[in-house]
Amino acid sequence: MTAFARSVVFAARPMATRTALSVRRTSILHTKRAMMATVSSLGIDKATGITKPSKVHRNLPYPEVFEHEQKNKEGEVTKNGTFCVSTGAFTGRSPKDKYFVHQSPSCDTLDWGKINVGVAPDVYKNIYEKAVKHYNENVDSMYVFDGYCGTSPKSRKNVRIITELAWQHHFAKNMFIRPDSEKEVENFNPDFTIINACKVLNKDYKELGLNSDVAVIFNVEEKMAVITGTWYGGEMKKGIFSMMNYWLPLDGIMAMHCSANKGKGGDTALFFGLSGTGKTTLSADPDRYLIGDDEHGWDDHGIFNFEGGCYAKTVNLSKDNEPEIYDAIKRDALLENVIIKSDGEPDYTDTSRTENTRVSYPIYHIDNHEPSGMGGHPTSIIFLTCDAFGVLPPVSRLSGGQAMYHFLSGYTAKVAGTERGVTEPTPNFSACFGAAFLTLHPTKYADLLQKKLDKHQTQCFLINTGWTGGGYGVGKRMSIKATRACVNAVLDGSINKANFTNDEVFGFEVPAELPEVPAQVLNPRAAWSDKEKYDNTRIKLAGMFKDNFKKFIKEGATDYSSYGPK
Repeated sequence: MTAFARSVVFAARPMATRTALSVRRTSILHTKRAMMATVSSLGIDKATGITKPSKVHRNLPYPEVFEHEQKNKEGEVTKNGTFCVSTGAFTGRSPKDKYFVHQSPSCDTLDWGKINVGVAPDVYKNIYEKAVKHYNENVDSMYVFDGYCGTSPKSRKNVRIITELAWQHHFAKNMFIRPDSEKEVENFNPDFTIINACKVLNKDYKELGLNSDVAVIFNVEEKMAVITGTWYGGEMKKGIFSMMNYWLPLDGIMAMHCSANKGKGGDTALFFGLSGTGKTTLSADPDRYLIGDDEHGWDDHGIFNFEGGCYAKTVNLSKDNEPEIYDAIKRDALLENVIIKSDGEPDYTDTSRTENTRVSYPIYHIDNHEPSGMGGHPTSIIFLTCDAFGVLPPVSRLSGGQAMYHFLSGYTAKVAGTERGVTEPTPNFSACFGAAFLTLHPTKYADLLQKKLDKHQTQCFLINTGWTGGGYGVGKRMSIKATRACVNAVLDGSINKANFTNDEVFGFEVPAELPEVPAQVLNPRAAWSDKEKYDNTRIKLAGMFKDNFKKFIKEGATDYSSYGPK
């Protein structure tokens, strides 16, 4: 959840809970006790070299996970029964410690650089053997989650997550697709396995050429990843997402960092946006069904959620500002790094441990979720930006080429600070609205998205949830009412009935009128008292876009630069 999300109060109550079973809602039996497995019966010994743990807890039902978490003293229980853990020194991902093994044939397709850093096979072998040794010498009881990434049976991947901690098993169970029965996974063959050896520290990291004693290394050819040195649960989730970003586009399937929802008539919409833009909140529409809040694929059949749950920020969360998320935090949810008060109540305002406090929970904790986890081909795509320069209109319609330009740009802006007198925003460009998880060159995703848009006649819009009437420190934040009105006009198609004008710098189409949105807000220049300053700021922002886009212009890649600002 985002800062924008914190300020949203839905006027309407959520639609009634649907009676249909959620995708994998029954999990592997909520009430029946799981049968003990062995490393041999699951083939883990031959596949990984882990042979010694005498107890292997596979796909534990939620009540048993809860028992193990308490027995192992891995955290504390809140007043309403939600389990809460601390992830230690790492309260977020460690992107500078993420690596891919540099070897054939994946070395020819991975987009090497600051995001995808290569390590030699012998470095991976060193880390991998440390993890296996730890399990064989120090672990008596381990946990195995066998399930899926992706709700679409034709496009999903089988994932196996091996952990030493019960709460990390709980996290995997929340975030991935849970099998319906034990029989379903009798002969489970994982497409990818993660060994989480969070207690292993690589003290020889300098000799290995690594950034720190933490290592998160992916071996594409061996279909294996190992995590050492960090307890943060999000490494497992985002690690598999990175792999989906590798596999799916090579098969012509789009992988996306976006939320998705579905109207009562079956129309599907996607919401792309970086932190602070309102992606999660705006997709959690009380009048629409939530497909998923973070990661999706787009295959020949439509949109499908990668996950079986949600992973939301909880900072400043309250029942008044976000009732759906607040009510989802109950037994079977898992809180991370939240301070628990002496009376057992979570204190979502306490950021003394981290501002990145989070909760994971199965998606069926949201009343108006879409049980199948799937939707049709999207009618609309919304790119969300929080423009702290106050230049962009609250909504604009994009041509196909412009959509690719803004998709690749992945723009939002962060304010330089919150103290009085700070007025200069900082641009933040993240390719495809998720650069940290792209394993192929960004234009590969743009080309694939362009084909999807053309084939299914999907319309794209840019919505600014940021500032109007001036930049940060001068103007004011776009009103929630105006943003929601823009979103609703896109979703019901009424925006296409408006009269449009072309922005003379950015080139996109801006509606001259929309219900519940003041005309001077729709025209951002009109909202500024100092027109000359607006013109200069717009040119400045356009220049930032152009400078950023230079990195996408390279031989062999589609050049979308002509669709950017003039």
